Amino acid sequence: MTDLTIRGKVAVAGVGESVYYKRAQSPEPEFKLVLRAILAACEDAGIDPSRIDGFCSYSNDRNLPARLANALGLPELRFSNMQWGSGGGGAAAAIGNASAAIVSGSAECVVAFRGLAQGQFGRFGAGPKRATISGQGAYTVPYGVMSPAQTYAMRSTRLFHDHGVDPSTLKAVSLAAYHHAQSNPRAVMQGRPLTSEGYDESRWIVEPFRLYDVCLENDGAAAVIVMAADAAKDVTDTPVYPLAIQQGGGHRSGASVHNQTDYTTSSFKTVVPHLYRQAEVGPEDVDVVQSYENFTGGVVMSLIEHGLCSYENANEMLTFENLIAPTGSMPLNTSGGNLAECYMHGLGLQIEAIRQIRGDSSNPVEGANVSLANAGPMVEVVSTAIFGSEEALG
Repeated sequence: MTDLTIRGKVAVAGVGESVYYKRAQSPEPEFKLVLRAILAACEDAGIDPSRIDGFCSYSNDRNLPARLANALGLPELRFSNMQWGSGGGGAAAAIGNASAAIVSGSAECVVAFRGLAQGQFGRFGAGPKRATISGQGAYTVPYGVMSPAQTYAMRSTRLFHDHGVDPSTLKAVSLAAYHHAQSNPRAVMQGRPLTSEGYDESRWIVEPFRLYDVCLENDGAAAVIVMAADAAKDVTDTPVYPLAIQQGGGHRSGASVHNQTDYTTSSFKTVVPHLYRQAEVGPEDVDVVQSYENFTGGVVMSLIEHGLCSYENANEMLTFENLIAPTGSMPLNTSGGNLAECYMHGLGLQIEAIRQIRGDSSNPVEGANVSLANAGPMVEVVSTAIFGSEEALG
């Protein structure tokens, strides 16, 4: 069974991003943004794009691998994979699927990518406009529950009620993200710092979420190149090893109309035991965390479910001072994350986890050997990656 793992067998050779734009402000179409991110990742890895032979994406990405292969002039396409649905829950899973393709011999150089151009295809986070209502929407939309924020607000409120977690934890997550964004030249919110007073005075989106508890809406693209470990070492001096990547959901995680068995979960409870077992590390070994913020309530839930704090000590652990790099005990979302860097559907958080191990983050955590990046809390199928340095392999 020990051979059934990606640990030590694959490595991230390069990462790349397009320019990040505010929603609907990209001057270029989504497909071109994806190409720019892939070419940037190739440059980062020091490889010719012709070495790519596979693509992985998620959440019904529109940029077809065959079309990407043609545009990049690839000699052959060996692998094409999509993590269907579940929003940003596939951000880590796409890298995991790329890694699995390499370990199985299905491909040698696979790109995990995601692109969004909301000016071209419409807003990603808005409630849909419908002429008629049927299915699960018939149980929610007539009563005003029609957007993700409204859906997940109720689950976060239940977290506070059932477990005594204080809403101040949401504020700490938001302030830390904006703090880190000020040092990140890629961050859309660089130059727009957030104060404690500014957070408190911001408008409600839907209780308990204020404006700064909700992810941005952006145009752009991001890409991660995965190769066999030995091949990656040949092209980069800073390979980063996925120690484990797991995806899944708990019992009835896809149940409609708020009918989940466990209502206050971020959907990671069944994933985490497999994750740490494969990675051969525990939560105590994690040096820095990137936690997907669709909404800050999901961050709090996911940190607890990954064993990085508990229901009992969340209020004392999740403070601004503890969450900032480099001095905090649990540096969190050190690029600014979905709240303040860019909402690239979570792939930017995976890239930041990789940058922390490489040592080229804009907010580096000194000596970071193990970084964790989860994706899509509270959606039906979530995923988490743990990345490590050569030293972490042991």
